[in-house]
Amino acid sequence: MSGQPAARPKVPEGKTRFLITRQKEANEKGYVGYDTIWDSFQKEVPYTTPKKP
Repeated sequence: MSGQPAARPKVPEGKTRFLITRQKEANEKGYVGYDTIWDSFQKEVPYTTPKKP
């Protein structure tokens, strides 16, 4: 147990269909956080006014 390193290992970037997860740098307390980046599920189409009869 005493031979284990104090720093956490670097985690590779996680990629799924709509989500990317990246590891942040450790802060002064040793907490390691993660960034989550979401891609949109839907496509946005610009609105066009309908034709008048």
